[in-house]
Amino acid sequence: MSHSSIAVVGGGLSGLVLARILQRHDIACTVHELDATAGARRQGGLLDLHVGSGQLALREAGLYEQFRRLIRPQAEAMRVMDKAGTVFIDQAAAGNSGRPEVDRTELRALLLDSLHPGTVVWDHKLSRAERRDDGRFELVFADGTRETADLLVGADGAWSRVRPLVSDAVPGYTGISYVEVHVTDAPATLPASAALVGTGSLFALSDNKNLGGHGGRDLHLGAQLRVAEDWLDTRGVDWSDPAAARTALLAEFADWTPALTDLIRHCDDEIVARRIHALPTGHAWPRTPGVTLVGDAAHLMSPFAGEGANAAMLDGCELALALVEHGDAVEAALRAYETAMFPRSTDAARRSARGLDLCFADDAPRGMVEFFGRMGVPVASAGRP
Repeated sequence: MSHSSIAVVGGGLSGLVLARILQRHDIACTVHELDATAGARRQGGLLDLHVGSGQLALREAGLYEQFRRLIRPQAEAMRVMDKAGTVFIDQAAAGNSGRPEVDRTELRALLLDSLHPGTVVWDHKLSRAERRDDGRFELVFADGTRETADLLVGADGAWSRVRPLVSDAVPGYTGISYVEVHVTDAPATLPASAALVGTGSLFALSDNKNLGGHGGRDLHLGAQLRVAEDWLDTRGVDWSDPAAARTALLAEFADWTPALTDLIRHCDDEIVARRIHALPTGHAWPRTPGVTLVGDAAHLMSPFAGEGANAAMLDGCELALALVEHGDAVEAALRAYETAMFPRSTDAARRSARGLDLCFADDAPRGMVEFFGRMGVPVASAGRP
């Protein structure tokens, strides 16, 4: 592929894995990222990386041992409870689950640091991508600059500007809205709630609601509700006003135990309200010359099976390896990648949809407890639904 130029739009995990593995095989690409800098915004909380996807991608990227130094064994713990704080599952962190937890910001930094200087072009927000008469692609950026590429990879997330070149699909609302909250240094500032949350994953489920996320020193949580799509807009709440956001959330969780609602009452002032969207399960497109998608641009799914980031990293890995294997036969490489990715991502999306329905049900957490029970996770005798 020495004669071809490769443009990757989006500097998330899928795009960076792709760039790193290509670099290891002496294939250059340029990653165009809309963020002004690597630290421009919060990258999220913890990720559990799976052996056959996220971990496999890091092995192919030559970064597996560095990744192992970043993992947080205590974060592999898990608690499932209801709104009263009754604990149904309390799984200790054994450190050998095969799904080690890592901070998403640290993982992204590991990938960024592994790339040659200049690989990522920051503050480069794509406005549109167009196919030229010669078959190449012209990329037009918000700052007025233009670039051309022989191969275009859309790694630009849920609202991809590259996706329309191959598909008219758009993400749909999953029925879940959430308000992201954080508690810094929770053991010192909120010890009772920090002890209830624990060091790992929390699922506090009742009445089609979830107050869940990750514990530890700094808590990364979401107050999630099954509500109408316009719920965030019709509450009369300025969600950028921390006091107003807390008041609105506390009203929705009014009959929950104070040990849980204190996580809202005393959270940091950085509060972000969002809707959870997903692309149609089974999203695919016909082979379109010179362009493909990876990550959320290809198969945006809800986060309730822990599959999104892992699937995205595997996308970047498999696309890179296909390009290496097929050399100048770019279309053969893209076809091979998509042929494997479509059924794989469909399966992950189905599991994510099932996970959403387990979390948000009238009788939750019954379904979640039964699911983990079938997997052999012990259920507390005093907390059986």
